[in-house]
Amino acid sequence: MVPDYDFWLLDLDGTLVDVEPAYVYEVMDEVGRRLGREFTTRQAELLWHGYGGQRDQLLDQLGIDPQRFWATFHEVEDPITRSESTFLYEDATFVGELDRPTGLVTHCQNYLTGPVLEYHDIADWFDTVICCTDDVGWKPDPAPVEEAMGNLDVGQNGHAGALVGDSAEDIGAARNAGIDGIHVQRYDPHERGFVVWGDRHIRSFDELA
Repeated sequence: MVPDYDFWLLDLDGTLVDVEPAYVYEVMDEVGRRLGREFTTRQAELLWHGYGGQRDQLLDQLGIDPQRFWATFHEVEDPITRSESTFLYEDATFVGELDRPTGLVTHCQNYLTGPVLEYHDIADWFDTVICCTDDVGWKPDPAPVEEAMGNLDVGQNGHAGALVGDSAEDIGAARNAGIDGIHVQRYDPHERGFVVWGDRHIRSFDELA
């Protein structure tokens, strides 16, 4: 039985869609080339996924300025190539069947998010889309979650909701915004180096249906 929430918020990358591994390595190879660095396979994975702050730790170890890294990363990524290199998790169709206000809160930037949603024909699943920025805030900051809630008109007025995501940042943002955090485990915890604990833990959206 679907939990009786008044509204739903979802993360995008790693939750609803993901990228083919080859794309990760291709992008990071080019980013490394432009930065004058050669990343190992593991470093490329950490830089892509972040894994609870490990990206920042690695950049510090490598002596790479985070702002320069992100500027280079966004120069390398092409929206069309990114979209064509993503796949939609089969169980994510659960979201398209929800009959409650539904929003997307993602670290994926707007110039990439729009094309990915259009490519997979899922833009109409969401009543609001919030792309985190320095101005909006970054999860686990509750600000982007609260903005999505405001857009859905389910702010601090007693509505019960949940944010479903694959990262510790997603769960932290949910808790900081006062809603449930549901962790969907798409990756082996050993890859992250830690376990993410949400109000609920699932391996597939099928467990909510």
